[in-house]
Amino acid sequence: MTKETMGIHHITAIVGHPQENVDFYAGVLGLRLVKQTVNFDDPGTYHLYFGDKSGKPGTIITFFPWAGARQGVIGDGQVGVTSYVVPKGAMSFWEERLQSFQIPYTKMERFGEKYLQFDDPHRLHLEIVERDEGELNTWSIGKITAEVAIKGFGGATLLSTAPTQTADTLENVMGLKQVGIEKDMMRFRSSADIGNIIDLKLSPIGRGQMGVGTVHHIAWRAIDDEDQLSWQSYISEKGYSVTPVQDRNYFNAIYFREHGEILFEIATDPPGFAHDESEETMGENLMLPEQYEKYREQLERRLIPITVRSLD
Repeated sequence: MTKETMGIHHITAIVGHPQENVDFYAGVLGLRLVKQTVNFDDPGTYHLYFGDKSGKPGTIITFFPWAGARQGVIGDGQVGVTSYVVPKGAMSFWEERLQSFQIPYTKMERFGEKYLQFDDPHRLHLEIVERDEGELNTWSIGKITAEVAIKGFGGATLLSTAPTQTADTLENVMGLKQVGIEKDMMRFRSSADIGNIIDLKLSPIGRGQMGVGTVHHIAWRAIDDEDQLSWQSYISEKGYSVTPVQDRNYFNAIYFREHGEILFEIATDPPGFAHDESEETMGENLMLPEQYEKYREQLERRLIPITVRSLD
């Protein structure tokens, strides 16, 4: 049996103050806050989800914001750079937008594509690339319209403690296709139209340290619960230690750490983010899983208030 993931489902990172996080990803980058909930393993902490208008898989970046927590170090065993894709012709808009918010950036080229690279307020590495693939994102805030809005993930750059073994996992376990090598980068592609490009750095840079400004894990797509159970068996047969299924309310998840020490998750596309509130009102209120609803009052007192606002 062989299997192929369609690509990235979501990426989860650790950041600092939650309002700074909301201001940047909603106010500057124009993503929709599609869900306010809590970290199921640490309910005194938010778990914030940002994506396109409907929160489709391949568009979702999620955050655990810990104000005042220790700064991490980006390095091997992590996602090093998260890539966002915008429509063709939108790059000049984003260059001007970064300038208007006094966000330093650099321009670079990789595999024939031009990128804008910059950091978020908590030093998470990001980049923007233009591509035709992917549906337009019709969520608008401030000066951002569908013609220039972030469509979702372009992909990610992986930093591995064992690049050769990570390459083998990407190709022979996750089912991505190797499509090129340039300098010290190896490129892989999945079948989806967004969240489909993975660049693997072939030269280690030093082990990362988890903390603010680092990615906690990258999640890959499973079609549904049945497909996820098939993945669970498949990964175990390949010699990896894989977790039981975890109910994350908006998807089910399994986890394993590949041999380059990057934490991989496989998450189901359904049920999505509109099953406990309407698509029109997603992200407006704090949504708690059933086990924490009885603690709502004390959790709301503990959590730092956040507001989505246009910064234009």
